[in-house]
Amino acid sequence: MKGILIIDFGSQYTQLIARRIREEGVYSEIISFQEAVKKIRKEKPLAVVLSGGPRSVYEKGAPNIEPEILKGLPVLGICYGHQLLAKLLGGKVEMGKAREYGFAKLKILREDGILRGVGKRIWMSHADIVKSPPPGFTVSAETENTPVAAMENRENLTFGVQFHPEVFHTENGKAVFKNFIKIARIKKNWELGNFIDRKTEEIKEIVGDKKVVCALSGGVDSTVTAVLISRAIGERLHCIFVNNGLLRKGEFEENLATFKEKLKLNVKGVEASREFLDKLKGVVEPEKKRKIIGHLFIEIFEQQAKMIEGAEFLAQGTTYPDIIESASVKGPASVIKSHHNVGGLPAGMKLKLIEPLRELFKDEVREIGRKLGIDPHFVEKHPFPGPGLAVRIIGEITEERLRKLREADAILQNELKREGIYNELWQGFAILIPVRTVGVMGDSRTYDEVIALRLVQSIDGMTADWYLPAEEFLTKVSTRIVNEVRGINRVVLDISSKPPATIEWE
Repeated sequence: MKGILIIDFGSQYTQLIARRIREEGVYSEIISFQEAVKKIRKEKPLAVVLSGGPRSVYEKGAPNIEPEILKGLPVLGICYGHQLLAKLLGGKVEMGKAREYGFAKLKILREDGILRGVGKRIWMSHADIVKSPPPGFTVSAETENTPVAAMENRENLTFGVQFHPEVFHTENGKAVFKNFIKIARIKKNWELGNFIDRKTEEIKEIVGDKKVVCALSGGVDSTVTAVLISRAIGERLHCIFVNNGLLRKGEFEENLATFKEKLKLNVKGVEASREFLDKLKGVVEPEKKRKIIGHLFIEIFEQQAKMIEGAEFLAQGTTYPDIIESASVKGPASVIKSHHNVGGLPAGMKLKLIEPLRELFKDEVREIGRKLGIDPHFVEKHPFPGPGLAVRIIGEITEERLRKLREADAILQNELKREGIYNELWQGFAILIPVRTVGVMGDSRTYDEVIALRLVQSIDGMTADWYLPAEEFLTKVSTRIVNEVRGINRVVLDISSKPPATIEWE
């Protein structure tokens, strides 16, 4: 392996580490701590990064590694990895007096090493602290509650930081990775163009002379997946675009035309709205909604695939956030939510999955889409959940409630684009809340439902800040929704960041 190996101890942010390293032009790969020894001895990486994790290093059964495998390698420990480094090398780790979660102020004691260029505003998520560093280490930063917020042994090229430099919230946190790569004298060897070539060859090898059925959703991920696979196998890709009745206003017709006329994909449109709505009747529990939609998607694709002789693969636009928030795939990460691409696959599914984007984040997928020649306006579309409007309608899904949300969301999308706000956001959408409130319209009393607006900014979707537009914009959107959408008499704004909230409500 000619790159940096990231050992995962269960952090929700592990893939962000890989992404930050790739941004510096160096190939990176994630491996669970259980597989680390074999991987390191076999492939001899250029350096190792130890990720964060939800456990305490001193508790029974906590994730661990053999310190011998790190000898002779540049090492960077982050959060749990920082504490584990300290413990393995003779430092002292204990529970802190106060848990640090969120922003903290970093006091840099040594600016010529791993922290060169890092800002003072950092993101913390820990209860334990390194009380004292191992022999040979210098403390290079501290915070009010953490005496060893960063440590380094330049002679052995070993470094540790208690904060999360990989997340967007840490001010210039990417400098940590840049410095680590520079100090370790690792040369650049990776860029997204290489990913396209590598995946094209990989798809050819996996698929052979068989055919692939691609599940188009109308979003960026599945579209880039289709174009990438088409690049590899041409006409042997058969795309299927299902109208599940849960898409935005006019989206099925518009996207189908784009797939056929602009992207020249071999695509079949399948009308299945009634089937999905019947299955969802009376269902209010979010996970049950997702699983119902996931199972029905696969059933329909299997039915369609049977009509295509030689079809053995089902392609999906699964990306890393889908995986890390749905299941522990690389390490003992906590499950946040399931997703229909990864949480609703029946055990007896006859098609084999192929997910070429599963290691990438949304902005990387967009960049690949641009490199593949997809229209920039399509590539820049906001993320849309696999289960569609089902997870933006809190409570039961009905045709009437879908109408309300579609109309309200269409107004929001229209105004976001008209005001030039759309491309400033990671996502902007409406949610229908199953709460009725009293209102007055035309001197008459109303008792109607509520629309919430969710506007967020983010780089990768793993963390996000809520966005506050101008008062005039909010006034216009609210007024239009209340006046034009029958059954809505109140509009509210969600001002929650991720974490602690998620971007979607369900």
